[in-house]
Amino acid sequence: MTESPLVGIVVVSHSPRLAEGVVELAGQMAGEAVALIAVGGGPNGELGTDADRIGRALAEADRGAGVVVLGDLGSAILATEAAIEALQPDAAGRIRISSGPVAEGAVIAAVQASIGQTLDEVLGAADAARDLDKGVGR
Repeated sequence: MTESPLVGIVVVSHSPRLAEGVVELAGQMAGEAVALIAVGGGPNGELGTDADRIGRALAEADRGAGVVVLGDLGSAILATEAAIEALQPDAAGRIRISSGPVAEGAVIAAVQASIGQTLDEVLGAADAARDLDKGVGR
């Protein structure tokens, strides 16, 4: 019996180190089965974003079950939207952008993807991470 593909996760940040660190953390929680890809920095390695690199990461992360994207700032989301627009319609239809926080959302999304949840379930978990109680102020 062949296993179903798992939802992939792409972390988009203006900082390469931030994106790589979030992917490292999420990977520790989810294991190697989930495609976790960091896309940080502009085209020449400077702070910024790069829609072309994001597009390549989306294609690499999509193994048939879709991809959830978490971005650090609004322009990371804009660059992701531009990358999605350049994809074929069927591939673009399997991409979801989360409104959840980058670190918590990526960790929770990766764990949910690792247990075989659907694209919409993984997106919902990533989005819900914005309401996590971290126990601050207790």
